[in-house]
Amino acid sequence: MPRNIEIKARIADWDATAAAAMRVADGPPRLLNQEDIFFNSPRGRLKLRTVNDQAELIYYERPDQPGPKESRYLILSITQPDIARRMLEMIHGVRGVVRKQRWLYMSGQTRIHLDRVENLGDFLELEVVLRDDQTAADGEAAARQLMKDLGIPADQLVDRAYIDLMN
Repeated sequence: MPRNIEIKARIADWDATAAAAMRVADGPPRLLNQEDIFFNSPRGRLKLRTVNDQAELIYYERPDQPGPKESRYLILSITQPDIARRMLEMIHGVRGVVRKQRWLYMSGQTRIHLDRVENLGDFLELEVVLRDDQTAADGEAAARQLMKDLGIPADQLVDRAYIDLMN
């Protein structure tokens, strides 16, 4: 399974964080309007994500802990999201829906997300996408360096997914 190292943090100053992200990014951000429909799952998390009129089914396993953590995931492109949603809802039931505007910056192999999450607030996420030859420790080191570069203190880290914060 593909894997990455992730962190999530609350941000108090959107403009300062966006400026810091721009300094470390390889180029300007892309705006993504996302809706994640989470389904009940006996393990891990399962969501149907719609991004700017495209859809994908995402399954991932990630521990709930603050700081850098390994996430293992599978992504499947979906051409009929309405049917996929109805089917998954019938089989698993809907756990909840997360809507957000995401500004995606790239910095090397790391995806930097600045998220405005409906009913939750402003967050930053880092996803260090690991190559097959890299260890989790390599990704954790990269995430910690970016946290330092972006001015994200450890006390702002969040230990769970947006859907868990909402519930």
